[in-house]
Amino acid sequence: MRRLLVVGLLPMITAACTSTRFDGRTAVEQPWPLLSHYTAMYSEIDDGDEIIAAIDVSKIDRRYLRQLVDYPTHERVGTIVVDPYQRFLYLVQENGQAMRYGIGVAKAGLEYEGDGVIGRKARWPNWAPTLAMIEREPERYRPLAAGMLGGIDNPLGARALYLYKNGKDTLYRIHGTTEPWSIGKSVSSGCIRLFNHDIIDLYQRVQPGSRVVVLGENPSQPASV
Repeated sequence: MRRLLVVGLLPMITAACTSTRFDGRTAVEQPWPLLSHYTAMYSEIDDGDEIIAAIDVSKIDRRYLRQLVDYPTHERVGTIVVDPYQRFLYLVQENGQAMRYGIGVAKAGLEYEGDGVIGRKARWPNWAPTLAMIEREPERYRPLAAGMLGGIDNPLGARALYLYKNGKDTLYRIHGTTEPWSIGKSVSSGCIRLFNHDIIDLYQRVQPGSRVVVLGENPSQPASV
């Protein structure tokens, strides 16, 4: 039976503005599309057995909505660059550009730095709390110790990408979320979370074996040059 997660009604606002900020790490933003463009981008999705509710984009900082930005880099097209400290994930595109996604970052999302590859992808992934999570909040997580099936209430959201290094799972995840309000913020659990709409978009654009680069707080060689 399908369940509907209600996020809110979407106003159609037609104001537009521009931003050209660039500081050597943060990419240059293109002129803002009309907000109605984002309303359509984040509208309700029928994903088979699950319905993903529309997001009220009028309540989201537009920096964290999916957008194409200028992003000169030495990384090859198709590389994912995660900047957990700036709360952005970039998918490198042609012609010095990247598709940029806003992210929410948990402690686990700050514990890995370096490169790897997408070892596997999962649609509506299963999830189980870590031992540390169970020890920290036993009443909340012990009942879920055996795992939780994928679905609209699952903390990993609609899709997950699993980062591997030298053939081994790093336990670093790029995934969706049940809490769209948390994008652009520090969060309590998970690794790197995106809006469900955005993780679906990213999932469709990358394949197992795609390179992933996770930046540190003060990278000696930033992805953007």
